[in-house]
Amino acid sequence: MAHEPHESLTQADVLLEGFLALDTPEGFRAELIEGEIVVTPPRDGDHEDYIGLIVSQVIKRSRTDMQFSGNKGLKLKSGGACPKNHAIPDGTFSPTERRLFRGAEPWMPCEGVALVVEVTSTKPQADREAKRRCYARGAIPLYLLIDRDASSVTLFRDPEGDDYREHCTLPFGKPVSLPAPFDFELETSAFV
Repeated sequence: MAHEPHESLTQADVLLEGFLALDTPEGFRAELIEGEIVVTPPRDGDHEDYIGLIVSQVIKRSRTDMQFSGNKGLKLKSGGACPKNHAIPDGTFSPTERRLFRGAEPWMPCEGVALVVEVTSTKPQADREAKRRCYARGAIPLYLLIDRDASSVTLFRDPEGDDYREHCTLPFGKPVSLPAPFDFELETSAFV
């Protein structure tokens, strides 16, 4: 990354440029979360099972037809002097009529995303805290967190600033009420 002396790059610019130039091993994914580059290994089968159970219910039961993307890169606002956050949710849903993913760049803006889903794995605190703040700053209306360590599901809603104003945490086995545009009870009994 050689730069001409007259260029005045900030530390955030250099970090973002380095992040975007990363070449991660196959199956791994890299994210830039609150100024930290986070690389995660491929997901285990249980992780993918949770995602599959959620996708199946949304496709079959949602009042609004939804498109799903697994591992879609989102550009989100940052806090402070950090570069824009670049997060890859385990799942991203958007109303089908928007065709949000068609023609999208690898890192797309988050406008039009209805729900993001994370299933905890190697770095659960990042999903519980840092990513929650990132998604709230991006004004993503709903964030569904499947916390395998706590055996619970949390739905965050009504983003404002750096956080969500409302959240509801339920143990695995209890249904989670997904509001509009979904308007159905997400069954979690198979999560147990």
